Amino acid sequence: MVKDTSYMYVTGPDVVKTVTNEDVSHEELGGAKMHAAKSGVADGAFENDLEAMTQIRRLIDFLPGSNREGAPSRKSYDDAERLEPSLDTLIPQNPNKPYDMKELILKIVDEADFFEISADYAKNIICGFARMDGSSVGVVANQPLALAGVLDIDASKKAARFVRFCDAFSIPIVTLVDVPGFMPGTKQELGGLIKHGAKLLFAYAEATSPKVTVITRKAYGGAYDVMSSKHLRGDVNYAWPTAEIAVMGSKGAVEIIFRAEAAGDPAKLAEKEAEYKQRFANPFVAAQRGYIDDVIMPHSTRKRIVRALKSLKGKQASNPWKKHDNIPL
Repeated sequence: MVKDTSYMYVTGPDVVKTVTNEDVSHEELGGAKMHAAKSGVADGAFENDLEAMTQIRRLIDFLPGSNREGAPSRKSYDDAERLEPSLDTLIPQNPNKPYDMKELILKIVDEADFFEISADYAKNIICGFARMDGSSVGVVANQPLALAGVLDIDASKKAARFVRFCDAFSIPIVTLVDVPGFMPGTKQELGGLIKHGAKLLFAYAEATSPKVTVITRKAYGGAYDVMSSKHLRGDVNYAWPTAEIAVMGSKGAVEIIFRAEAAGDPAKLAEKEAEYKQRFANPFVAAQRGYIDDVIMPHSTRKRIVRALKSLKGKQASNPWKKHDNIPL
């Protein structure tokens, strides 16, 4: 959509005024900015027609001609084996401090070229297209800068639709995970977070495109599950040494698990928290159980993803026959 010239609505401002007695402008009711940031109906809002057409051309360039063709490939001048030492210091030492996941994306994709979809909607999750060693990939990533990267209703719907779009055209999906959980609160639960979160779970579980996942920091509980984990048929799952794969954060877990044993004893709680951290604040327990294929150094992320995608190039997978699937709508 183009700002100040594009409008979408089921009923216009005049009808709204007559029926509900609300005074609303065309822009407020169905303008580009509203749909791109609030409703999520538009995947992008641009300043003028020229910019819109230019960006649409960019988008089309990442896509195959039809669902029968493979993802398009372009000659890349970016070394597939390139190391990025700056990624070793991307994760802050304080686990509660945010960082910009887009920095990671730009540093591992070809020529730092990333086309983001719905950038202004559900900013706690990033979706977009890029190339790895010349081939198109879809990127899904939690954004710690927005709501700490939690999954809420809007983020789940946005990512689920994007994953299904990529799978419809057999475009490989690269998932970058730093998720502390699903958003708590009455607003989310009353809005049907369970059902909307299940859309993302369903999308990843059903997708037969190559799926490569990298866990950078937090991967807690059900939110870890739905972000292309091994449990959802993830093909190759990596973790950085800073990854924490657990049911929840150490403090909350200890307060629940040892509620009876350490109630009112801060020293005992601290001891149990340190024990929990030592056991789960690293990815090696998950790796021992086969949920992670390898623990990789951050600087080698691009190289390892490219190699994984190459090994999955001939992937053939199909789901059991049925009339149609029943996504939780």
